[in-house]
Amino acid sequence: MKIYRSKKNGFTLIELLVVISIIGVLISVSFVGFAQARKASRDSKRRADLEQIRSALEIYRNDCKTYPSFLAQGGTLMGAETLCQGNVYMQQIPQDPLGSGYNYSYNRTGPNSYVLCSFLETGGGGDVSGCGSCGSGVSCKNKVVNP
Repeated sequence: MKIYRSKKNGFTLIELLVVISIIGVLISVSFVGFAQARKASRDSKRRADLEQIRSALEIYRNDCKTYPSFLAQGGTLMGAETLCQGNVYMQQIPQDPLGSGYNYSYNRTGPNSYVLCSFLETGGGGDVSGCGSCGSGVSCKNKVVNP
């Protein structure tokens, strides 16, 4: 019995093109999924930052009997009122994960009320009236108010 072997030692051009195109499709699909996961992660960070700021604002109000007139992102939240002057309520106010051009919007609407907002990349959180701009020509989509 004679066994015939092909003298072909490699892959054909068509086989290589098929494999390369399949790998390309898989990579492009994974990049799209990865980009969405990164956006969702940044949005989660924004929500957590707003809750952290809200908590510090409530402690500030409890001590100072009013909310601060402004927040400097990246700065320190310190007591400016006579009752709480010099107290540190937050070492560093968080900044948006995308960096410069985006910010958290804080508006004190009265001695006992405020609106704190952020931009979201993956959707909105309902009514965001009173927020203003969150930087770089984008509108805010997430709002936290005093309880």
